[in-house]
Amino acid sequence: MAEQAALDEPELDRGLIEAWAAKMISNPDRAYRATFYVATIFFLVTTLFPFYWLLVVALTPRNNLSEVGVFLPAGFNPAAFIEIFQTLPFHRYVFNSFLIATVATVAVLLVGSLAGYVFGRLQFRGRNAMLLLVLVTSFFPPAAFFIPLNRLFNTNIEVLRPLISAGSLYNTPYAIFIPLSAIFLPLSIFILMTFYSQIPDGLEDAARVEGTTRLGALFRVIVPLSAPGVATAGVLTFISVYNEYFFSSLMTDGQPGSWAPMLEGILRFQGEFEVLYNLMAAASIVAVLPVAILVVVAQEKIVSGLTTGAVKE
Repeated sequence: MAEQAALDEPELDRGLIEAWAAKMISNPDRAYRATFYVATIFFLVTTLFPFYWLLVVALTPRNNLSEVGVFLPAGFNPAAFIEIFQTLPFHRYVFNSFLIATVATVAVLLVGSLAGYVFGRLQFRGRNAMLLLVLVTSFFPPAAFFIPLNRLFNTNIEVLRPLISAGSLYNTPYAIFIPLSAIFLPLSIFILMTFYSQIPDGLEDAARVEGTTRLGALFRVIVPLSAPGVATAGVLTFISVYNEYFFSSLMTDGQPGSWAPMLEGILRFQGEFEVLYNLMAAASIVAVLPVAILVVVAQEKIVSGLTTGAVKE
């Protein structure tokens, strides 16, 4: 019948676009595949090309930077990846960001697990109002908290003198990871609450019958069963704190010994009379490596966590 209908259909004088549209309408699967490939290629080009451009600039000798092409470097000089550590203690900047992000992630997961358990598995009066209050704080921009925190952390506090000689948190890692942990904590609470609420009550009850406490059941049963959610919250927190610059740059004087972040180190390659673009590009590539390795290692957990948290059965 379809062949007969095609034979009966009169020949139309269609243009190129109209003929292509007619083929897509008659074969929707082909249209979906074409759209998928176009969107994928567009996404890969727009996301990966900046990194490729950084590599091109980093490999170009400094004297040839004005002649660098769009796709090929104007020369080949990989020494920039070594020079960034000789010009500045750039490894110390990367270490500062890595350590602060690690400590903040541990603190967020610990506090977020407890709060997620309370909001996800316990029923009490005012639960929804408290949860809304916690989540609302994540909507405020970090700049809204800077002035009061900056004044607080620059004040000499007598209680802190036994721990910190100056009594002030300025130029210390505490001035960075404490506010950043608080800023990124609501998102982790929401992610962990979603996962914890899906664990059957029977598993927790069985653990408590065996003699463990409610806190023991949380870290021995519920947290291991929610590994994708914990990994997702941890990776998102680590990446956010590692790449953070606003608080980190304002709470330190920019020196590596004062716990300045790695973005501060990248900006140190620009001076009053010269900007070392090849070193800045090489430093940017080196700085992104820890996060890239973390995402590659944990990508399976991240995808599983995001998809599982999106669909609640």
